[in-house]
Formats: sequence, C-alpha cells, structure tokens
Amino acid sequence: MALKSAEEYRQSVAKQHPRLFLGGKKVEDVLADPVMQSAVEATAKMYSMAEEPEYAEIMTATSHLTGEKINRNLHISRSVEDLEKRAEMALLTSQKLGTCNYRCVGCDTLNALASVTWEMDQKNGSDYHTRFNNFLTYLQNNDLACSGAVTDAKGDRSKKMSEVDPDMYVHVTEKNADGIIVRGAKLHQSGATVANETVVIPGGFLRPGEEKFAVAFVVENSTPGITYIAQYNAYSAERETCGNIMELGNPEYGQRETCMMIFEDVFIPWERVFMCGETEFTGKLISSFAKVHRMNCGGACKVGFADIVIGASLLASEYSGTEKVPHIREMITEMVRHSEAAHACTIAAAVKGREEPVGSGVFMPDDMFGNVAKITTAYGFWQIMALAGDIAGGLVVTAPSLKDLKNEETRPYIEKYLGAAAPAEKRLRISKVLQNWTAGLHGPGTWHGAGSPQAQKIALYRSANLDEKKKVAKEIAGIND
Repeated sequence: MALKSAEEYRQSVAKQHPRLFLGGKKVEDVLADPVMQSAVEATAKMYSMAEEPEYAEIMTATSHLTGEKINRNLHISRSVEDLEKRAEMALLTSQKLGTCNYRCVGCDTLNALASVTWEMDQKNGSDYHTRFNNFLTYLQNNDLACSGAVTDAKGDRSKKMSEVDPDMYVHVTEKNADGIIVRGAKLHQSGATVANETVVIPGGFLRPGEEKFAVAFVVENSTPGITYIAQYNAYSAERETCGNIMELGNPEYGQRETCMMIFEDVFIPWERVFMCGETEFTGKLISSFAKVHRMNCGGACKVGFADIVIGASLLASEYSGTEKVPHIREMITEMVRHSEAAHACTIAAAVKGREEPVGSGVFMPDDMFGNVAKITTAYGFWQIMALAGDIAGGLVVTAPSLKDLKNEETRPYIEKYLGAAAPAEKRLRISKVLQNWTAGLHGPGTWHGAGSPQAQKIALYRSANLDEKKKVAKEIAGIND
C-alpha cells in the first residue's frame, strides 16, 4: 500500500496514545479533542488530495526506491522538476488548508538526510544512507505522516552549550548494541502530536567535543519516554468553547498546531539512527534542511496564505461596495506585488537547483534565491496583513457572533445594519476569515517560520558572490590590481 486514504490515516492516529497535554489537562483521545481534531483533519485533507485526479501530479510522485506511486511528502527530489513540484505542493496545500501542511517539515528533513547520509557514507564508510533508504522505503510503503523536529530549547542563550543543562539540546546519553538512549526537548513542532513518525535532526552547527548532540533519528509517535505539551492560546480556548466551529476564521483546519516534544531516556534502535557523533556534518545537515525549507515554508507556503488574504480582502471590499475605489485597488495591487515577489524567488530557487553533493542523486534548491524568498515573505506578509486590515475596516475587530444571526431578537438588527452590497452573513463570515489572519498569530509565525530573517541575512551574505561583484565594478572603473 503506497497511498493511504484519509480515513486510513485517521484510523492510524486512533491507534496512537501519546502522552499529550493541552491547556493544563491530559488529552486522552486526539480524535475527540476539538483543538487536536483540526490538525488531524488538515493532515487527512492532504491524504484525500493525493487521491484526487486534479491534484495527483502535484501531491504524488514515483519513488526512486520502489518505483511505486507515493505521496510527495515522502519523496526525495531527484531533479529540478521535483523541486518545482515540491514548491507547488507547498503553495497548493496552503491555499486549501489555510494552515500548516503538517508533513512539510518531515519532508524537508528527509531530503536533507538523504543528501548528508550519502556524503557521510562516502567519506567515513558508514552505513547511514543504507539505513535511511531502508526506513524511507518503510515510510513510503505505509504512507506514514512524518513530522520534523529541529529547534532545541537552548536555555540561556548567553551561555555556551557546555554551560547549560544538556537537556536543553537533544543528546545521546547511552549507546549499546541495540541502539541509543536520548534526552532533551524540541520546541515549535508543527503537527507532531498527530503524526505517525517524527524525524529529529540537530538544530545547528556543532564542534568537536559536542558529539553527543550530533544525533539524527526517527521516532514513532507514542514511544515510551516522549511527552507532548501542545501550544495554547486564545484561539485554542475559542475552539474548545465556541460550540460551533463556523464561528471561527478557519473552521475546519484551524490555526497551526505545534507542541513541545520532550525526550526522557527514549530508546532509539540503530536502524532508526542516521547520525551519531559526526559533528563535522551537522552544519551540512542543518544548511541542507534550511535550503529546502526556506524555499517551501518560507516562500511557497506563505504565498498560498497570501492568496487567501488577498481573496478575502477583495470580497470584503465587494461586500461593502468599495471594490472600485482607486486606493482600494492600489492596496490590492501592493498585496499582490509582495506575494508574487516571494513566489518568483521560490520558483527561481527550484529552477536553479542542483544535485548536492554530486553523485547523491538528491537535488537541493538554490540557496541564494531560497533565502531571498524567505526574507521577502517575512517583511512582505506583515504589509499584506496591514493592508488587509485597512481594506476590511473595523468589522474585523468588532463583528458580533454568527450566533446573533440565529437569535430572533438580534437577527433583524444584524441583517439591517451590517447588510451592505452583500447580506450581513457574508460580511460576517469573511470578517472572521480576515480576523484569523490580521488579528491572529500569523505575523510572528511567518517571521520566524523556517528561521528568523537574521539567519537568512547571514546565509545570504555568505552565499552572495561578492568578489565577483567587485570584479565587475573594477572592470567598469578600469582598475587593474
């Protein structure tokens, strides 16, 4: 079975019993919890999209290991065309979900591991790449939902890694003939609570002496010793108590659901370990992940979100009768400019991609354009949200409940005073959508997702061929050194 149905995925989640806490209480049934259910349904939607003919070319691929049709979220990019399709999938899933593709980080960590395990084996004669391919075949054959864990807790940032509690970073505490024991925590894990498996990689560059932190592995959901503590905010409370999800800005799929993932002496068998002590390759692993993730999450994903915001802003202006006002059109145009600039850089990152390292068969996006896509998105998305709030007006903040439309005492007032070029209900519903984006969590989420802009600026400076630019300028100036 290379492709699962949405219902088969739900059944797989029902069999899992993670140690999960949300809002101060333990979640006994992920499928029944109103907050967790939104993440389940978002993931299930990706399974159903892979079965729909109109999305098949984007959502599925052919495995280079088995020759079978698989979900693209478990595919290793083997060409520039694969990179383009990967970016298209990020765009499409954002448009359809209005929230995270919870298999995205898992996909990008798998691609990074495919590249770096090959290189490690070439240099060291290890068998990581063989292990990786064997496990990837298992993932593909069973179409498992795979999340990715990258960001460590870190603790006091003013101190060196050696000066803080080692549990601030996922690390190996013991090795034996059967596998390794790990401790530590990963933060901001998108969808890990409803995934079947999670890929764990080091969160940054490591040095000699830090070998115990240089560990990459895959762990099954509900493995003994793992505790998940889910995010909780006003949107979580609203979903728990509203009674009618149509009140919410993204009724079915909700906000991005993340968690802390805590490892307390968790056993990982060797066949699931893909790095253990090779500090010299941690930089390549995290940079390979960043290349892929900045193109997809930092670029294409947020363009899909921008399409929702722009479309909702257009509807808000039409419903209020302002769609032909010149400055409204100018603001829509400005929103499109920000979004498509990021989109163009995303496409360029894919088209300019190359095999890395040569001989591995794994294609990586262009680092320069991927970083520019992410930086453009980080700054541009704030502007898009501000413009959307301007177009939509105060109703985004002051809108009454949709329940007031069902109350016989208040319905006539709502229909009369909130009706405009469209009925009040349409105005209320689109205001809820825009409230979700402009008054929600998406600004900081877009800013930090796939790394903060400062990280991209550093990478951009390093990847820019500045010596070549100086050479060009000297030729124009007639300077001969």
